[in-house]
Amino acid sequence: MKAPIEFSVTATEGSARTGIIRTAHGEVSTPAFMPVGTRAAVKAMSPDELWEIGYRLVLANAYHLLVRPGPELVREMGGVGRFMAFPGATLTDSGGFQAMSLAKINSISEDGIRFRSHLDGAPVILTPESAIQVQEALGSDIMMVLDECTPYPAERDDVRKSLELTARWAQRGLRARSSETQALFGIVQGGIFGDLRRTSAGQITSMPFDGFAAGGLSVGEPKEAMLEMAALTASMLPGESPRYLMGVGTPADLIAAVGMGFDMFDCVMPTRNARNGMAFTSAGRVSIKRAAYQRDAGPLDEKCGCRPCRRFSRAYLRHLYLSGEILAARALTEHNLFFYARLMREAQAAIASRTFRAYANSVTAAFQDGDAAE
Repeated sequence: MKAPIEFSVTATEGSARTGIIRTAHGEVSTPAFMPVGTRAAVKAMSPDELWEIGYRLVLANAYHLLVRPGPELVREMGGVGRFMAFPGATLTDSGGFQAMSLAKINSISEDGIRFRSHLDGAPVILTPESAIQVQEALGSDIMMVLDECTPYPAERDDVRKSLELTARWAQRGLRARSSETQALFGIVQGGIFGDLRRTSAGQITSMPFDGFAAGGLSVGEPKEAMLEMAALTASMLPGESPRYLMGVGTPADLIAAVGMGFDMFDCVMPTRNARNGMAFTSAGRVSIKRAAYQRDAGPLDEKCGCRPCRRFSRAYLRHLYLSGEILAARALTEHNLFFYARLMREAQAAIASRTFRAYANSVTAAFQDGDAAE
């Protein structure tokens, strides 16, 4: 039986690597950042704009699509990729993260997660089996197994019980799988406890998943702990499979994670921060709300070739944002996603030319204080 996805490494420098993930909906060059299309739409962006920027893989949220419009409707429409008119590949998460982010309206047991819909309070039950069934109906190229993501801080014993539950759920998810065309990834948990991360990695990587993810990071823990646990997890994931660091993060964090050997990333930061008036640039972050930009005729980023940087001044973008114009969110989102796509392309080129360490240092320097351009 042909594997649902194929992964090959094309170049390495230290632990950093470039590669290609081949899916039923095209090839994805890695390292790759996935824009977050929670409800089968990346906020403020059209699918063709994402494609033109260079994105070939987009993430959609299985829990939100389960609640509305429902997986069967998406199946009838030809799957999530066709439904959202994105010609590339798609990845769906399992809904496990929502068990943490929507903790006030859910309960977790051995069976699974019981939600109250955030829309109308109707009961929603998500089990390891139904999480697979939902994602198979959604028709994504890559599915994620249901896991329990522990918040920070969490007691060690709670984290241990959680990762054991995640391992049992992973086995049930694998047994429930029926699609031969959709890949399924396992998720390593363990919080910020190194020995528990090792335990979870041993459990999850012993199972026949098509790829592996590091979960439960960037949920409020100190940055140093996040980077330490990410590096530890990456070192324990099989080299022949794609490695996915979930929910991370800033440009500097992404490049640090590429250096650890991760291949795939997602985060709401470039889109959410754009809607709040913040742009990522080659010199660091820019808060377009600042009065200093009121008469600034220059672009957001002199070194950027995106459409907003070619056409709009900082003064105009500031005016749009303060006026509440939709164009502000569109322009800043397009710029940020262009920046993240370029970041990944540059990382790929640096690894291939064996100059990644120098490139990583330059990105870290630009974002070392988080607000270099403010």
